[in-house]
Amino acid sequence: MKISKIIVLLLVAGLPLSCLADIKPTAIYTKAEETIITTEDFTEEAPLHVRFEANASFLDEGSTLEWHFRHQGATGTNNVTRYEENTEYDFMESGVTEVSLLVKIDDETVDSVSIKVTISESHLEMPNAFSPNGDSTNQIYGAKGVNDPNSNGHWKSIVSFHAVIFNRWGQKLYEWSDITKGWDGTYHGSPVKDGVYFVVVHAKGADGIEYNIRKDVNLIRRFNEISNNGGE
Repeated sequence: MKISKIIVLLLVAGLPLSCLADIKPTAIYTKAEETIITTEDFTEEAPLHVRFEANASFLDEGSTLEWHFRHQGATGTNNVTRYEENTEYDFMESGVTEVSLLVKIDDETVDSVSIKVTISESHLEMPNAFSPNGDSTNQIYGAKGVNDPNSNGHWKSIVSFHAVIFNRWGQKLYEWSDITKGWDGTYHGSPVKDGVYFVVVHAKGADGIEYNIRKDVNLIRRFNEISNNGGE
């Protein structure tokens, strides 16, 4: 049946043309350098920046669009309203946020569609050793998962991070605040000696958990050589 015939039937029935409004809220974000586009509920980690597009058509004259972000998490409920057709939102807390797109006429909602965004609870581990010997395995010291983003122990929902490496005399050798980075075992561009170093980490999760980690870091460049020779 053609749209014109549908309109005639609606007029005969006394129904408003706004019933024809079509909205398809879409979430667009980047994950591991891949662009994700979805209209379904999804679960991700914080911090997460998402662009929401209304993809609206057949809107009646005088109708308006509203985005409602209703977050339910450990800190309680928070509501945010946006009035643009397309909007952007930063997810920084764990929990569930119901993202609703409403079509309104004279302050009355005539249509709505929602997407639920779940942000996972935080997780962070720091290993106690690495081997920057050029064999492509465990070359960087950082949060567990920095050498293998697909590992089960990969960090989750860490919204702030700062780490410092010290030697045994308390001299600062390296510091970084990008959790995707780490220490390559050098100081001013030159490799440091094998041995025990020390890391101090201050981080915060999207669920409010604060991580204060202090531990030894074993730098072992001859790890594979020693293993292959039976420890000789």
